Amino acid sequence: MGKVVHLSKVKDFIRMTPVFRVRDVEIIVGDKGYASLLLHNLACKGEVSRVARGWYSARTDPTFAVMAFMPAYLGLEEALSLHRLWDQATNPVIVTPSRVRPGLRESMGGRIVVHRIEERYFFGYDYLEYEGAALPVSDIEKTLIDLVYFGVSPGREFVRSALKQSDREKLRKYLQKYEVPTRKKLASGGLLGP
Repeated sequence: MGKVVHLSKVKDFIRMTPVFRVRDVEIIVGDKGYASLLLHNLACKGEVSRVARGWYSARTDPTFAVMAFMPAYLGLEEALSLHRLWDQATNPVIVTPSRVRPGLRESMGGRIVVHRIEERYFFGYDYLEYEGAALPVSDIEKTLIDLVYFGVSPGREFVRSALKQSDREKLRKYLQKYEVPTRKKLASGGLLGP
């Protein structure tokens, strides 16, 4: 009978939490082995999916995977989409200073792209509401810098229109945190123009 009570508590928790750890379920049920077994069974039934090692979700949108890589933020094309500056469908792009394997990976039934960034360049993000959860997303200025930093080119016309919506003073302030070669690269990309 106790396990049935745990199952309903776990399912309630899963409904309220976009992404959770095995450890979170262990706290609810009081046993690590049972928590792992319960999540395995729920995954086999398709009620939850694995986000990353030790992380699960009942959601199907891979955008929520950012929560499993914290500290992290959604950046590049995904940030542009969330700021309504980019209309094309994108794979969620996660930027993190954590020591994780960068590149394309499968998560939550979709694909995500993970980029590593030096800790000193990990700034310029805020939390945006997305499907009932607050997700970390880089602001427009940091997104523009990251596009050049990671060598992603959405096109000059797009950069010009995004620059019109950006705060030039904030952009200059952010650029001061980068080394001279990066600032020159950003200037040649049109980010420091009039």
